[in-house]
Parts: sequence; C-alpha cells; structure tokens
Amino acid sequence: MSENNSFDVLVVGGGAAGLSAALMLGRARRRVAVVDSGAPRNGPAAHMHGFLSRDGLPPSELLRIGHDELRGYGVELLEDRVTRLDHGFAARLASGRELTARRVLVATGIHDDLPDLPGLRESWGTDVVTCPYCHGYEVRDQPLGVLGTQPESVEHALLVRQWSPDVVYFAHTTEVSEEDRERLDARGIRVVGGVVTAVRREHGRLTGVELGARFVPRTALFLRTRTVPHDQLLRDLGYAEGDVDATGKTGVPGVWAAGNVVDARATVIVAAAQGAGAAAALNHDLVTEDVRRAVDTFGGFSPAAERAAAGAR
Repeated sequence: MSENNSFDVLVVGGGAAGLSAALMLGRARRRVAVVDSGAPRNGPAAHMHGFLSRDGLPPSELLRIGHDELRGYGVELLEDRVTRLDHGFAARLASGRELTARRVLVATGIHDDLPDLPGLRESWGTDVVTCPYCHGYEVRDQPLGVLGTQPESVEHALLVRQWSPDVVYFAHTTEVSEEDRERLDARGIRVVGGVVTAVRREHGRLTGVELGARFVPRTALFLRTRTVPHDQLLRDLGYAEGDVDATGKTGVPGVWAAGNVVDARATVIVAAAQGAGAAAALNHDLVTEDVRRAVDTFGGFSPAAERAAAGAR
C-alpha cells in the first residue's frame, strides 16, 4: 500500500460531525482522510439554524467553509464512497482506490423515511419539516399542521404550538386518546380526523393538506419521521446499536462514531461537538499507542531500563 494511501484516521462521512472531527485531528498533526459521497441529510434545506455564529447559513456553505479550513491542515477530502471496510483497517472506495488507517471514525448520518404521500417529498426540507427548533421560527404565527405518523406525534403537535397559535393536528394513521384530545383542546390545537391523501403545492410552495375531497389550508407541515441510520459499515465491523460511549468510542476496537449515525436527535451544532469530542478521545488513543510502540522499540536503551539493569547487578 502506498504511503499516500495510509492514514492515521479515516473519517467516513463529511457532515458536521465528520468535518469537525477531521479539523481537530488535522490540528493534532494527524494524517487524515475524509470520504463523503456528498448527500447530506439537510441538503434540501435552504438554511440551518441554532448554530451559534452560523445561524441562517445554507448547509452547503457550512460544508464549503469546513472544506477550506481542513485543506489548511493537510486533511485529504475525497468525494467518494466506502464500499468495504475491514478490520485493520483497510477500506475500498467506489472509485477503486484503497486506503489503510490506524483508526476509523464513522459519521455517515441517517436519512428520513418519509410517508408516501403525493407532494410531501417535493416539500421536504422547505415547508414540510421535522424539527421545530430548526424551522419553527421561520413559520411563526402562520397556519401550521402536524401530521400524525407515530404515537409521539401528539407531543410533537404540543411542541409546535410554541411557535404558532394556529396549529392543526392531522390524526392521519394515529389514534387520539381522550387524554391526548383534552391536552390538544386545552392548547387550542384543532384535531382533524381522517387519512391525509396528499400535500398540495402551488407555485413551489405548500398551500395545504388534502383528506380526500376535503382541503385544509396550511403553510407548513411538521411530522416525526422514522430515521434510518447509515450504519452498515459499523455493523459489518461488529458494532451493535447503542454500543458507543460518551466520547464516541464503540465496542469495536479502533472504531469511533459521531453524529446522527449514533444519535438521531443530534442537531448540526450537537453533531459538530460530538465529532470534536470523538476526535480528541481518538487522538489520545493514538498517542497511547505511539508511546507503547516507542517503549517497545527503544525500551532496551531507555533510562528506566538502564536503571533497572544497574539495580540487578
């Protein structure tokens, strides 16, 4: 394997978590490669929010800034995809290139499994969204809807109510208990029964929700999605879901993970912090190995060894 293909750390995934980790590792003078296929979860969103000093920045701009910063520290950025990762660690990329690394950080994220409703996917990330902390302020005081997709959807509606007094809860495929209806009524959230059949759009914007022949005007729709982690590489190495500590270290020796791949609720700023934390822990692990190797190589000539030998005479 060429020295140009050998790294201290291979970072798989170039979102906030992966880039933040690579920045820390580059500054620690580690040889780092970041492999990313260029399909971030928040790609459809025009802006990201709640990131101190970067509030309102387009997600693509955050990545561009991150790439520029990483190049300044010699981090290699590869627009590619890891198709195979073996213990050791040897990685094969979709392009055919092969890399080796001493450690691996997986930050491959998740995707949202959306309901199969006409018009919903076309609105995803703009006026059909999941996180009110990320998008609620931009649609404050507007007529909002919450789609019932799972038992926790009522709680979601009660949360969205913080941003607007005009919220409709579309029960859709969920049951609304008497207790839940009382809570929704108490907060002035109207419950609309029946199965939603489509999300209507006009001139590139959401205008409302269809339930068969019935139409309820809304300007934005919130829903809780089923999130699917991109953790196949981790699982191939023997990772079990949840087997990761606070630093991102998994139960698989030499493997760390950060961001949405192991924490679906992490926002951009949280994922970035997780990446930085994982990088620091990972670098300490490498330092420990570097020291052990140095002792093994030069132990016979170290001052400690000389003193031990003198004491034995």
